[in-house]
Amino acid sequence: MALTSLEKLRILADAAKYDASCASSGAEKRTAKPGGIGSTTGSGICHSYTPDGRCVSLLKILLTNYCLFDCSYCINRRSSNVRRARFSVDEVVRLTLEFYKRNYIEGLFLSSGIIRSPDYTMEQMMLVAKQLRHQHGFAGYIHLKAIPEASPWLIEQAGLWADRLSVNVELASDISLKKLAPEKDKGSIRAAMGQMRERIVEAREERRSFAPAGQSTQMIVGADDVTDEAVLRTSSDLYSDFGLKRVYYSAFSPIPEASPVLPVKAAPLKRENRLYQADWLLRYYGFTVQEIAAGGEDGMLDLEIDPKLAWALKNRDRFPVDVNSADRELLLRVPGLGSRAVDKIIACRRHTRLRWDDVGRLSGGMKRAKAFLVTADHHPSHLTDRLDLRQRLAPPPRQLGLFE
Repeated sequence: MALTSLEKLRILADAAKYDASCASSGAEKRTAKPGGIGSTTGSGICHSYTPDGRCVSLLKILLTNYCLFDCSYCINRRSSNVRRARFSVDEVVRLTLEFYKRNYIEGLFLSSGIIRSPDYTMEQMMLVAKQLRHQHGFAGYIHLKAIPEASPWLIEQAGLWADRLSVNVELASDISLKKLAPEKDKGSIRAAMGQMRERIVEAREERRSFAPAGQSTQMIVGADDVTDEAVLRTSSDLYSDFGLKRVYYSAFSPIPEASPVLPVKAAPLKRENRLYQADWLLRYYGFTVQEIAAGGEDGMLDLEIDPKLAWALKNRDRFPVDVNSADRELLLRVPGLGSRAVDKIIACRRHTRLRWDDVGRLSGGMKRAKAFLVTADHHPSHLTDRLDLRQRLAPPPRQLGLFE
């Protein structure tokens, strides 16, 4: 019996929930042409968040959850006994437009299992984006999951119509990838990333559009025994080699009829959260992987406190720092001070010597900063020697929410 579009939507939206790399941050502003529809701007199916905190709603679905591959960690793997469904190109286009007209969404995140061949699957996804843009004048956000085994020409065509492309590296360890996803190949994944980076750079130089929001990837953490340090080293290499916009981390969650090589328990969400915080330190605060990893034990991040505080507690000899004279790089390492607060501090101290209340008006993290920061009227040198400093600064134990 044929499935209705609504039944397909329920199956394929649920099947897409495991892919975390669907944020729309970095998308350029598009303006619909006369007779067109959509816009990447405005206020908020799936909610993603831009760097400025704006909520963006995306229709997040798979083209199909049929798949030729048999990746152990994937609910949609070939050997999985799940209910299957498949959209046609026209169905995805129609759903996207209807959802947009009802103000449910601002864009589309489209991925897929591999059907027939990587080339055929990539072509189908590319045609969705092309029809939305070319035939319907859709100016909303489009993110396509590129298939690394597909023809480079098809991936290039996809970049002409999509705002962002992404290829999931899946796992930080090459050994784990071969073990858990034997049909996937590190070389083809990195070749696709390299191709996309070249086209993105070329397009910017020539002032034309090709995946203007860049590319991203996702890694599963907790499906193998790889340490957080190894995960972060892989991320650092990907940022350096391919200019990725983001690396997303997905805590492993047990799946039905799972392979015996997988863990029985889910990875803690706190681990995912700490990796995101560490990733932020890598990209915006000048930390190295070695420095971040040194804040934990045996290559694993401390789950009780954030990695910036963990580093500060293990480097107490570097503190306290004077807010009125310390350079930007050192102020960025003070727990509780974000990059925006530091920039405001530097701007304000040109005109006056800052007191504690002055800094408090510029930053909301002064409780953590108190032991590490000197102001004109605050000199906490003795606090860094306190044996109970960690206990005083660590937040009380509580259940971590999904989006924290």
